[in-house]
Amino acid sequence: MRKPILLIIGSLATSVSALVMGSEITIVSLGVLNQPALAKAYYAPFRDATATKIAAFTYDDLSFVRDMVAAWKPTWDVVEVAASDLVRGCEDGLFEKLDYSRIGSKGSFVAGSAGDCGIGMSVSSMVLAYDPAKVKDAPSSWADFWNLEKYPGPRALRRSARYTLEIALLADGVAPRDVYKMLATRAGVDRAFRKLDRIKAEVRWWQAPSQPSVWLALGDVAMSSSEAFWIDSARAHGKELEIVWNGNLYEVNSWAIPKHAPHVADAYRFIAFASKAENQKVFAESIAYGPTNSGTVGLLDATLAGTLPAGDNLKAAFAIDESFWAQRGKALEERFEKWAPPIRRQQDEEDDEDYTP
Repeated sequence: MRKPILLIIGSLATSVSALVMGSEITIVSLGVLNQPALAKAYYAPFRDATATKIAAFTYDDLSFVRDMVAAWKPTWDVVEVAASDLVRGCEDGLFEKLDYSRIGSKGSFVAGSAGDCGIGMSVSSMVLAYDPAKVKDAPSSWADFWNLEKYPGPRALRRSARYTLEIALLADGVAPRDVYKMLATRAGVDRAFRKLDRIKAEVRWWQAPSQPSVWLALGDVAMSSSEAFWIDSARAHGKELEIVWNGNLYEVNSWAIPKHAPHVADAYRFIAFASKAENQKVFAESIAYGPTNSGTVGLLDATLAGTLPAGDNLKAAFAIDESFWAQRGKALEERFEKWAPPIRRQQDEEDDEDYTP
């Protein structure tokens, strides 16, 4: 477990430290890839608008929040939380229950993104990505991913029950509304694994989110499940890759306030600011994650909006059920691990050496 990292984002730290008046809040986010976008869209404008100093950190483990709340000594005011951690953290009392009168109407946000303990700050999607140079006729669904006759050769899926079992059932014709009902039964789980058995010999299993875009760019596979963000990143580096949005699986990262946070009023002000459509527009223009405020899409350039998990692309999407995975994930992952082939560690290391985005 790595320690939280204090970020120096452009001139933000200098400007913040120069302020001697006003409030101060600590905002902690996941990873470093989105930091320039967070600073541009939220941190710097909020600081300028409110004279509120911001200390920006990153973290990678909910245990930091758990330890602070247990000791009644939280030092963080706002935390970006992954969807799965938000469910567990809310159940365990790690976060404040949100007062939406201080944020905005729940109806203004993407379905499932306005929760009791967190308000969505970005949307990410698991999509079917492919190399058009290797695929003559563009696939249009997960069913095509299973069509070995029309699309022969290697393809890739995430080496986990989560995402992969849902994709298998979608490919087998199960309606999105029935996927979790099916996976809640032994027969449904068996059906998903039988579907996976049909292509198992042709599947390469990825673990790191960047791997699918690397394998596609190197020509190791013709199609793969992938986080849309990484395909967009590969495109930005000149790789000709395409996305099928039909049947994409989306989930939401959220802003949350740790229980007993020291500056709750300022935390609410920041979250309300970051939840406004015009500010989420700047974030979406800076990094390939979808906005959660439904009004943001209309503010975006139509071409850009078409590359994000947003708007029409979410109409064809399937929402990951975090409560389902919190309850049943351990057993399903254990079964998947027994079923899955050994990890190809050596080949993965060679790929990382051969490819520079």
